[in-house]
Amino acid sequence: MTWMEVKHLTLGYDNLIAVKDLNFTLKQGDYLCIIGDNGTGKTTLMRGLLGLKKPACGTIGYCNGLGKNQIGYLAQQTDIQKDFPASVWEVVLSGCLNQKGFRPFYTREEKENADHALKLLGIESLKHHCFRELSGGQQQRVLLARAMGASTRVLVLDEPTTGLDPNMTTEFFSLVQKLNQEKGIAIIMVTHDTHCAVKYSKHILHLTEDGHFYGTTQEYLNSSLGSHYIGGHRHD
Repeated sequence: MTWMEVKHLTLGYDNLIAVKDLNFTLKQGDYLCIIGDNGTGKTTLMRGLLGLKKPACGTIGYCNGLGKNQIGYLAQQTDIQKDFPASVWEVVLSGCLNQKGFRPFYTREEKENADHALKLLGIESLKHHCFRELSGGQQQRVLLARAMGASTRVLVLDEPTTGLDPNMTTEFFSLVQKLNQEKGIAIIMVTHDTHCAVKYSKHILHLTEDGHFYGTTQEYLNSSLGSHYIGGHRHD
């Protein structure tokens, strides 16, 4: 099942072109990692995919009933967010806000989905803990559960492992891979961790100042850009 179709997409900011003539399709179970140096348009692209930025040219199509407000989003975490004085349960439930509309309460289904996300991510025991008292890895699991409150079809993750130590980073990538493989959730992840990107993802979108590469992870590893960027290293 197809969730998103990007055709001849061009995005820009401040009269500069950030992404030009990009084409790809996101299907159920896909895992796409977006990599590239700073200033190559990753943030601009993310804003476009989330419907927060209008394309200069081309289209972003949402398919099979997927709406812009039905994409789970995990943004880069700020110091203010890390110190947010709310319970884990409150943070996870807040992921349903886009679905709530003007209802002043959460439905039983939304609460059950939040409980399911906590259990799936192995943090049900933290339900009543204060978010700001958790470790960095625990906080990212909570925020991932929050993103799942908006969607269990497509998750967009923006540098989710920034600030995590290597063990927590590996743990987080493994967790996302589990959601992708066992639950069929389509993943779009921006990351600077290129080695984890090629280890876990199915497709790579590498943005450069001169253009972009899009293809399967193996095609990327076999390409001149991939060989140069990864240093010729191959992952099992």
